[in-house]
Amino acid sequence: MTRHPSRRDLLKSAAVASAGIVFGANATAADAADAAADGATVDRFTGLTTNAASMAGVPFEPRETVRIAIVGTGLRGRSVLGEWMGVPNVRITALCDTVPEKVELAVQQMRKAGHDYEPARFTNGPEAYRDLVRRDDIDLVYTATPWEFHVPVVLAAMESGKHAATEVPAAYTLEDCSKLVDTSERTRRHCLMMENCNYGYNELLVLQMVKSGVFGELKHAGAAYNHDLRSILFETRDEGLWRRRHHTLRNSNLYPTHGLGPVAFMLGINRGDAFDYIVSMSTRELGLTKWRRDHEPADSPRWKERYVTGDLNTSLIKTMKGRTIRLEHDVSSPRPYSRINSIQGTNGIFEDYPARIYIEGEGEEDRWASIDSYKARYEHPLWRALGEKARSGGHGGMDYVMAFRLVQCLREGLVPDFDVYDAAAWSAPGPLSEMSVAKGSAPVKFPDFTRGKWREERPTL
Repeated sequence: MTRHPSRRDLLKSAAVASAGIVFGANATAADAADAAADGATVDRFTGLTTNAASMAGVPFEPRETVRIAIVGTGLRGRSVLGEWMGVPNVRITALCDTVPEKVELAVQQMRKAGHDYEPARFTNGPEAYRDLVRRDDIDLVYTATPWEFHVPVVLAAMESGKHAATEVPAAYTLEDCSKLVDTSERTRRHCLMMENCNYGYNELLVLQMVKSGVFGELKHAGAAYNHDLRSILFETRDEGLWRRRHHTLRNSNLYPTHGLGPVAFMLGINRGDAFDYIVSMSTRELGLTKWRRDHEPADSPRWKERYVTGDLNTSLIKTMKGRTIRLEHDVSSPRPYSRINSIQGTNGIFEDYPARIYIEGEGEEDRWASIDSYKARYEHPLWRALGEKARSGGHGGMDYVMAFRLVQCLREGLVPDFDVYDAAAWSAPGPLSEMSVAKGSAPVKFPDFTRGKWREERPTL
């Protein structure tokens, strides 16, 4: 049987010659065994032991009104602010950004929506969120900052007794993934990733079909973030100010979760199955260099940049149950948008972009069919209940469904739909793909962030 590495098993990478698989370790197996005998677990990065219990299946404390603070009031932060203000029993108590004007835009947005109270404002530099999280009128801190601030903000929130939610990816190093898990367990505060694509209409429709056995026994999934962002990456505002820099730092899948999150739900990842290992490879970097050549003036400072992220990164993930996932990332090529969003089983297959399905024994043989005929039977209860209200939300309605559902879980004291283990596992292909690419596409093991609890089947949405 394949051994799943402990949570402290990665980062200090070394090729195992007999297996050809990259592992890492900061403490010995004997250390882990000794800790386990004492009912503790060794932190794989610090060598410290912890007796913290899992956060899997832990419900929120119920409350009548959900008090939310937002760190990062740029385009994404204000977009999700709009969704939350459309959900009853929400109060926005604090706003934070390094640009005061963006906070004021958020306040104006609140007033137009009828939230005519005054939220606290924090604009005194990049560490201002540390003052925000110390307030006693906050239940949830949500960060929509550039990627490098996600981990510091949510760690500070949890340390101050607040639940934390972050935009994607939650982290882009394995060490930070581990910090999120350890801090969530120790503080007993939830840390979740705001993966809106898990709440898309087709994603939840197909999830219902999976749970009903329509596809039979599952064996393969396809996931991607394929989105031509070249013009956005070179803008002189918003994401253009920070996102392009990551293409100078890592040759990897920079943004794995939009496609991976939904199929992870379908496959029961961390709920009876788990990611085992990943193999990754990248094409040459061509797209951003060509865009710069075609659009940037000769005196542009961007000519000093050296892009290292291959245009298309393709990874294969093997799960502990022997299933496979194809995972892609391409934001540097002229192409239509696609997250692939595919699931295949012994009875048939679904693929998105455009949505199409084939179930053996239904419809024409060897021909794709429309998904429409399945909607009446398998439409997810969330979408059925929210209806047109959901469809008015961002990204086709998934943003509103995500906001509504999180508030519902917080108000009613429910278990969140996903947790810190999902945030870590879905983000981990970022650093793991970088390791695999650097090792000539060698297989690289996933850490077990759940400490073995992935074996326990738990319900999803």
